[in-house]
Amino acid sequence: MSNTVTASDPPAVENVLPSSVILLVDDEASILSSLKRVLRPKGYTLLTAESGAEGLRLLEQNTVDLIISDMRMPEMTGAQFLGKAKERYPEVTRILLTGYSEITSTVSAINDGGIYHYLQKPWDEQDLLLTIQRALEQQHLKKEAARLNEVVRKQNEELLTFNARLEKQVQARTEEIRQTVMFLENSQAEIKLNFLTMLKVFSNMIELRSGMLGGQSDRVSGLCRRLGKKFKIPEFAIQDLAIAGLLHAIGKIGLPDELIRKPQEKMSGEESRVFMTHPVKGHVVLTPVAAFKEVGDLILHQYERYDGRGLPEGLSGDEIPLGSRILAVARDFEALRSGAIATLPLPLDKSIQIIKSQSGHRYDPAVVDSFIALVNEGDSLLAERSRDIKSRDLEVGMQLAEDLRTHEGVLLIVQDSIITASNIQQIRKFERLEDIALQISIKVLEKDA
Repeated sequence: MSNTVTASDPPAVENVLPSSVILLVDDEASILSSLKRVLRPKGYTLLTAESGAEGLRLLEQNTVDLIISDMRMPEMTGAQFLGKAKERYPEVTRILLTGYSEITSTVSAINDGGIYHYLQKPWDEQDLLLTIQRALEQQHLKKEAARLNEVVRKQNEELLTFNARLEKQVQARTEEIRQTVMFLENSQAEIKLNFLTMLKVFSNMIELRSGMLGGQSDRVSGLCRRLGKKFKIPEFAIQDLAIAGLLHAIGKIGLPDELIRKPQEKMSGEESRVFMTHPVKGHVVLTPVAAFKEVGDLILHQYERYDGRGLPEGLSGDEIPLGSRILAVARDFEALRSGAIATLPLPLDKSIQIIKSQSGHRYDPAVVDSFIALVNEGDSLLAERSRDIKSRDLEVGMQLAEDLRTHEGVLLIVQDSIITASNIQQIRKFERLEDIALQISIKVLEKDA
């Protein structure tokens, strides 16, 4: 029997925090029963409540690590319950169960309840278990960080006392301080690395939800960063711009599936109107995060037009934040190349031609000029294009232009991998077993195209 993991055979979720206490809140006993059926085998301690009021009583009586609450409940909604839980027990992680039609209430819960994540009903068991596992792991890390901070605080107090008593041992004290500073610098560097890694993971989740090609947001982010350097903007502003590139499509998580996977030129007037609400939704999602205020503003204004005919505020020229003007060019260039605007992906020269044709109308001429300068400088990202082929045309030595994923978004081979004979055999075997044809994107240099 083959041990290959496929989209129809997801990996089991192993619970590494079995002692965690989870409170389940839903006015439907059948939902509570279903949740208990899924979670009980994982070793969690489960508490159940059929109303928000009962849930608050259980929180008073028990130490709870995680709350899973339904959105739609009588007397006290899930958003109201989670808001009160946040006020009284901010250390407890909160997850919301919601229906497709409850996006407005979900946004309210994000703002007021400070939820970690929301899941749509009916839920996927693996997704539910993974979300719970990650939420509990994150909470564990926060508690551990708080514990270590307390240890460091106490050690610092002891160090001050020690230094006050042993003032003559200046050299020893200086060395201890130097070691402490080095520790803090290393910790800060590690936190920054973890933060950027988390952003990329979140970006990948958005791409899976929105139907974008794997790595597309990363390429938008990279192009934003290089264009920002062309304008010599400060490093902190370049960092905000790069993050906005990663998260520019975050608002699409609130759009219908059939809409976010539809090329923009195929949308009806009403569909286009709904689609264009995603920057506002993205801005709302990021509003509670104070550190992302500038990022949220850049995302909000990404569809403003230089000629003043854009959304949501009809800003024109320099009224539009420079970062939003840069993001618009980077976003649309990648969308043209990937087929998100037109029905089919466009070649490099055609994509550049379209960007240039909208200079002074949709795009800032200065940004377009800087973009063209990158092209003329032979920027490595812009110098490459791709073509889609069938598995029968694969050859050893070809290089993947995009992650190779199943139709469900499961990763098979990562971007930039060099195709081997074993890869070709496995891809064709997978297609036979699943009775599907994969879309395989191969890198081709423009001069060789």
